[in-house]
Amino acid sequence: MGKEEQLMEYIIQDIVDMFSSDQNMEYEEAMNQFYNSEVFEKLQDRETGLYRESSEYVYDLFKDEINFGHIVQGEI
Repeated sequence: MGKEEQLMEYIIQDIVDMFSSDQNMEYEEAMNQFYNSEVFEKLQDRETGLYRESSEYVYDLFKDEINFGHIVQGEI
């Protein structure tokens, strides 16, 4: 596994942990919701560079997507 993939995996784990705790939901459900999100797709796309951002930043994007139905920040 390369460095980029490792960074992505760490961010994914962090986000699922945070989301599961914040929403008081099962880890599997949190994982399912994140894996089916637009943010997850953008995170997997190396061209966005999203994997270089902090877990908190990516989590904020995910919360925006949950709350508004789409990613609010236009730069990605």
